Amino acid sequence: MAIPRRIPVRFEDVFPHGAFVLGVDAVNDFEKAKAGVIEQERDKGTGELLWVVRVMDADPNARAGSAEVKVKIAAPVQPVPPEPLAGTALRPVEFDGLTVAPWIIQREGFEPRQGLALRARGMRPVGTGGRRAAA
Repeated sequence: MAIPRRIPVRFEDVFPHGAFVLGVDAVNDFEKAKAGVIEQERDKGTGELLWVVRVMDADPNARAGSAEVKVKIAAPVQPVPPEPLAGTALRPVEFDGLTVAPWIIQREGFEPRQGLALRARGMRPVGTGGRRAAA
């Protein structure tokens, strides 16, 4: 049985209470930065530029330190966040083509760290994909 490196997941399973965009930034290529070159990282499969969307998990039980989550998107131009809800700065978002990849970092002298890396094909305003009603 072949297990894919990136496992497809439903948005509703990762963010059952929804998510709000905090910002969108370019992902720096840290390997090139070590050589003194500042360049944006590219997706290894498509060659497109990588962007990180910082989102706040709307789960009321999310721990204060883990409520912010990062989702990477490969796209030729910077993804545009949805418009904020009227009278607020909150930008509800849904991700299309969401995948998760588990990772572990082991460094000498430190406890191993594990986590999940999230990727998506794109983002859109809540309720515009026909799967969920607007919150």
